[in-house]
Amino acid sequence: MSHQTISDALHTATVMLSRVTATPRLDAELLLGYVTGLSRAAFHAHPERALPAQAGWAFQQLVKRRMKGEPIAYIRGEQEFWSLSLEVTPAVLIPRPETELVVERALEHTDKASPVAIADIGTGSGAIALAIASERPHARILATDASRAALEIAQRNVARLQLSNVSLRRGSWLAPLGEERFHLIVSNPPYIAADDPALDLEVRRHEPHEALIAGPRGLEALEIIIADASRHLHPGGWLILEHGWKQGAAVRARLEAQGFAHVRSHLDLAGHERVTEGALLPGRALP
Repeated sequence: MSHQTISDALHTATVMLSRVTATPRLDAELLLGYVTGLSRAAFHAHPERALPAQAGWAFQQLVKRRMKGEPIAYIRGEQEFWSLSLEVTPAVLIPRPETELVVERALEHTDKASPVAIADIGTGSGAIALAIASERPHARILATDASRAALEIAQRNVARLQLSNVSLRRGSWLAPLGEERFHLIVSNPPYIAADDPALDLEVRRHEPHEALIAGPRGLEALEIIIADASRHLHPGGWLILEHGWKQGAAVRARLEAQGFAHVRSHLDLAGHERVTEGALLPGRALP
């Protein structure tokens, strides 16, 4: 690909990537942008610009990695979420657009000026916690994860975005919360069944299994969080959970069984039930 124009390089890469991805042109532009530091708009404005040999070689190496199924976000080492640029590595799940619905629901239940306490369980890269923190500067947000490697990435993202209202704590599920209570608990836990044939092969091969696979039924992590949440919520506090698109009814039933009220599921952009929430009624908070 060396000594080519930008147009030639992108065309060649697009043809190659069309064998492995449904978005070959976009992938090619993202990879070339990573190598050159140029925007996609610059590629469209100046397609005749010559691509230096070194950049062409580097681009070729990245295309080869993508041809093997490695996700674009891991190749580039970053992913955009809620208009924030987050560092990602194979130690953390790649943030998805549908997870922004968790952020939207959290913002709906909080006021910009209120000093609310929020817990993000299984934070991974810190995406949900940091997105909320960017919109609620007076909130105190505690983000937890069982993975030391994931928390290292989350800590780097906290520093990268200079959001001082987020703190991190290591541990399994809600255990790191100790005796603290929160106005909101949010989570995008693992919710895929171990033998789910619908799990994309690229995801299965490259993303951390502990952030994807919940157990034989796919509901195990959700059940743990729902069962323990009342110990850590203020009366009237909200629990907001992302889940699989076929799990809405099961999550609603479990929330109601634990005494949550105003239980409701919300649809993602594809029209699937993706996030379910419930409020802890006064008198149902456990001592």
